[in-house]
Amino acid sequence: MNLIVQKFGGTSVANVERIRHVAQIITDTYDKGNAVVAVVSAQGDTTDDLIAKAAEITDKPSSREMDVLLSTGEQISMSLLAMAIEKMGYPVISLTGWQAGFLTEANHRNARIKKINTERLQNELDKKNIVIVAGFQGINRYDDITTLGRGGSDTSAVAIAAAMKADKCEIYTDVDGVYTTDPRIVPNAHKLDEITYDEMLELATCGANVLHNRSVEMAKKYSVKMEVRSSIHSDVPGTEVKEVCKVEKMLIKGVAMDNDVARISIIGVPDHPGVAFKIFSALAANRVNVDIILQSVGRDGTKDISFTVSAAQKEEAVRISEELKEVVGAKEVTSKDNVSKVSIVGAGMLSNPGVAAKMFEALGENNINISMISTSEIKISVLIDQEMAKKAVNVIHDKFDL
Repeated sequence: MNLIVQKFGGTSVANVERIRHVAQIITDTYDKGNAVVAVVSAQGDTTDDLIAKAAEITDKPSSREMDVLLSTGEQISMSLLAMAIEKMGYPVISLTGWQAGFLTEANHRNARIKKINTERLQNELDKKNIVIVAGFQGINRYDDITTLGRGGSDTSAVAIAAAMKADKCEIYTDVDGVYTTDPRIVPNAHKLDEITYDEMLELATCGANVLHNRSVEMAKKYSVKMEVRSSIHSDVPGTEVKEVCKVEKMLIKGVAMDNDVARISIIGVPDHPGVAFKIFSALAANRVNVDIILQSVGRDGTKDISFTVSAAQKEEAVRISEELKEVVGAKEVTSKDNVSKVSIVGAGMLSNPGVAAKMFEALGENNINISMISTSEIKISVLIDQEMAKKAVNVIHDKFDL
């Protein structure tokens, strides 16, 4: 008997009709002789609605109470789905994150999974039950409910697949796989049959919303077989995410756009050893995640340091930078949030020179100015004005003939 872990996102369980459709997908998998664990997200806009309800009470709710509130969204989904499967005559049980054995770090709102105690899950599977698990949540060492951050249900599913050595982890979404870019931006984007863990991780980190980057990181670490599939057209093959793909002629696999970006600049920083350490260690200590970093030569023994953070962390990053300005002797701190990060990703660029030049040519031909550049072995990211982002994605996609 194979163990299949299936994850269904918020749009997949958004209403009664879709819940029944998901129930059919799960029971069809079960009828083929498989053991099934299904992980669900909150329905549709439930999480946003819960955040709005909290805002009606207070503008500064505690992280602990927000986790208690937000975890209810997934619990609604899991119980309704279990009821639908139960009505179809199948043995089923729903479990919250903590009932399913998820132990996390102590911090709230963006906790990381430390361990999964699989005893309860295995007991239920041994009883031939279909198991429905609330994603996005766990419990910490203080027995407090924690949540895993946006997209955390993907991570929940992969974590279960890894802990229980599942034969496959299927991620069901409202698209039928991973595309070369967002088809809502570029109509002629096409679906990929397969993609490597590394390529998918870079795309997810760069703004592609198909998979949560932490889930891909975990899948790679534990060699979890993943497939991104459509919950609407469930009979259509999806995109396999794996360690090695067949040899292709594609230079790059995809183009991603991220509008959740803010740029911070610390101007006139003294050009002394250890200054960069003071700046970025202070940001790290306050859990501010820095992405692109650019250091430019200034005048009179100074330099300018610019970096990007998520838009949500902009105010915190500016506050810390203002405090550091006095400590390091910088002149001023500036910020800009109407920017976007556009990235190309592909293992093909490892052995093919000129990929960066081709990307920059596409942007230059269309008068799109670059303010920052970041590279890795299989990724090139540029920071540009947000109003030019969709055009940039289109012209880059066309230039590489994706």
